[in-house]
Amino acid sequence: MPKDTAVYTHGHHESVLRSHRWRTAANSAAYLLDELRPGLAVLDVGCGPGTITADLAARVAPGRVTAVDAAAGILDRAAAVADERGLENVEFAVADVHALDFPDDSFDVVHAHQVLQHVGDPVRALREMRRVCRPGGVVAARDSDYAAMTWYPQTPGLDVWQDVYGRVARANGGEPDAGRRLLAWARQAGFTDITPTAAAWCFATPESRAWWSGLWADRTTDSGYAELAVRGGHASPEELAAIADTWRDWGADEDGWFLVPHGEVLCRV
Repeated sequence: MPKDTAVYTHGHHESVLRSHRWRTAANSAAYLLDELRPGLAVLDVGCGPGTITADLAARVAPGRVTAVDAAAGILDRAAAVADERGLENVEFAVADVHALDFPDDSFDVVHAHQVLQHVGDPVRALREMRRVCRPGGVVAARDSDYAAMTWYPQTPGLDVWQDVYGRVARANGGEPDAGRRLLAWARQAGFTDITPTAAAWCFATPESRAWWSGLWADRTTDSGYAELAVRGGHASPEELAAIADTWRDWGADEDGWFLVPHGEVLCRV
């Protein structure tokens, strides 16, 4: 049975934030950008360190963005990003997407990036996002799909990584293959006007390959995910170290190529 809460698999180790800080509205929310205009009220659910939030705020100013996250500590980092960019139209709050503390019809746009894969009940979360969205507004969600990730050269150690990560994420109450399920979840949440799309990140240049492989190597041995993997019996520290070495070897391969697919839904209220 779905749970209202789930353990956030990644945690907020530096290797995780290294990835999250790279995200922008352009590389992570392009499907939403045509819906944004000055004056709109936006709710950014699961804002993390706030780089996408800041981009949204710049696009809708003088409209306001309310950025929420279940982890109170990360909001200080998000607020610092807004301050660095001179944005005065952003406010931050701790919130649970299953029970948002906002009145009905509060926002024109409700956005969630890489959130629904980590929650206990994504359908209930989407219903809440719909509840706080005004008629005529949009609810936008984007999530990756781990089982659909693919790479070259074929590397057995990365197959092991993919399997271990999936088992850890599901044991924590999440669904790592959320991308393919977004349309179904949105329909179950009661949306009828849904535009489903897909997009991808590709890491294949020497710089992007080194960055992606390095953060995953570090995450595999040093992050909250690593602790959960060992504690849950999904992998030993030695097995995780071997996976991290595989990541580094792949990153050093001049032929290395990695694709991260995402499902997207733009739901009109």
